[in-house]
Amino acid sequence: MPRDAAGAGHGGGCACPTCPHGVKENRRRALAEFRRRRDELAAGGGVPVALAHSPGASRQWVSDELAQAAHALSERTRAEGDLWLGTVWRRTVVAVWGAVVVLLIGQALTAAFGAGWTTARTAGLLAALVAAGLLSAAAWLHRARGGVLAPVVGEDNRLSTSRTVAAAWVLLVCYAVLLLALELATASDVKERDHLLTGLDLQRGAGLLTVLALSCAVAVVVRRTVALRVRAQRLQKVRADRPRAADLLTDDGGRGAFTDVQYVLVSSVAVVFAAVRLGRRPDQLPDLPWGLALLVVVSALTYLAGKYAEGGRPVILSVVRSREVGDLDAPIRTGDDIEIRGSGFVPPGAEGPDRLARMTVRMGAVHVHVPLVPVVGGFANPTDTVLTVPVPVDVEPGRVEVQVITAAGVETNRYPIDVQD
Repeated sequence: MPRDAAGAGHGGGCACPTCPHGVKENRRRALAEFRRRRDELAAGGGVPVALAHSPGASRQWVSDELAQAAHALSERTRAEGDLWLGTVWRRTVVAVWGAVVVLLIGQALTAAFGAGWTTARTAGLLAALVAAGLLSAAAWLHRARGGVLAPVVGEDNRLSTSRTVAAAWVLLVCYAVLLLALELATASDVKERDHLLTGLDLQRGAGLLTVLALSCAVAVVVRRTVALRVRAQRLQKVRADRPRAADLLTDDGGRGAFTDVQYVLVSSVAVVFAAVRLGRRPDQLPDLPWGLALLVVVSALTYLAGKYAEGGRPVILSVVRSREVGDLDAPIRTGDDIEIRGSGFVPPGAEGPDRLARMTVRMGAVHVHVPLVPVVGGFANPTDTVLTVPVPVDVEPGRVEVQVITAAGVETNRYPIDVQD
C-alpha cells in the first residue's frame, strides 16, 4: 500500500484498535452509542414487550443493559488513557526544549540591548542544555507513564498539586546550582571564584531553601495523609481516566478548589520572582525575601489544612419505604423499593456510568446492586444523597441491617430496618 494511502487510512474516522486515531475513534463511538442508548431507554423505548408489564423487571433489565454498555465504554476510555500516557512523553520533551529555545531568544535579546554576551549567559545556556538533556532522558525512561509528568502524577492518576509545586522549586534550585557550578568551572580569577562561592552562603539563600524544604515536606505529608485516610475509609478516592492540567486547580470531581488554586498561584508568583532574581544576579542563589517566603509558608499551610479537612465517610441518615402515587402506606416487605437517604454515596470523580454501576447495598447477607435509572442526559438513580433499591426475596423477615458500599469501596454505617412477611 502506498504511504499516502496508509496515512490516510489512519486518520479521521479510522477505528483500527492499534493506532491512536483508532483508539480515540472507538472511544468516541462508544460514548455516542452509550448516550443514545441511555436516552432511548429513558424515553421508554427498547424495552422487551415481555417485560413491559413488570416495572421491577423492566427496570432491572434497563439497568443491566446500561451497566454492560458502561463497562464497554469504560474499557475504551481506559485504553485511550493508557495511549495518552504512552504518547504524551514526546510533548513533554518538546516543551522542555521549547523552554531552552525561549531562554536562548531571551538571552540574545537582552544581550543585544544590554552589555553584550557574557560568561554568565553562556553558563546559563549550558546549564539549560544539561538540564533539558537530563529531563529528556528521564522522559524516555518513563515514557509509558507520561515522561516528565511521571513524578507529579499521583496514585489516583491525577496531577498532584503538591508534587508539581515541589517539582517547580526543585528544578529552579537545581538549575541555579548548576549555573553557579558552570560559572565556577570557567572562572580563571581567584577573586571571581571566591565571589561565586560566597553566592552559595546560607544567608543569601535561606529564604529559598526554606520554601524548598517546606514544599517538599508538604508533598510528602500530603501523600501520607491521603493514603492513611483512604485506608481508614475517611476519604474516598476514585482513579481518573488520565491526568489533566485542570487537576492542579480542582478537586477529584472537577470543581475548583480554593486551597489548590491559592497554593498554585502564590507558588507560581514566588517561582517567577526567584527566576527573575536569578537572571539579574546569576552569581548567587536567588535571595528570596522573607516576606515572600512567609507568604508561601502561609499558602502551603492553608493547602495542607485543606487536605486534612476534605472528604469524609459516606453516611446513611434514614431508610424509608418508597411509595408511588396512589399506593397505600405499609411496612417494608420483600419486593418493595426502599429509599436510602444520606450523603457521600457518589464520591468525587465517580459520576461516570461505569462507576455508578458498581454501587452495592448490603441487606443482611444479601448484596443488591443499585439499579441505574436513566433520564435524558443523566441518571435519576443513584445520586449522592438518595439511593432506591428493591428488597430481594432472599432477605429474611425481621430486623435487617442496611449498608451502602460506594464505587470507591468505602462502606457506610449500618442502619437497621424491619422487614415484614
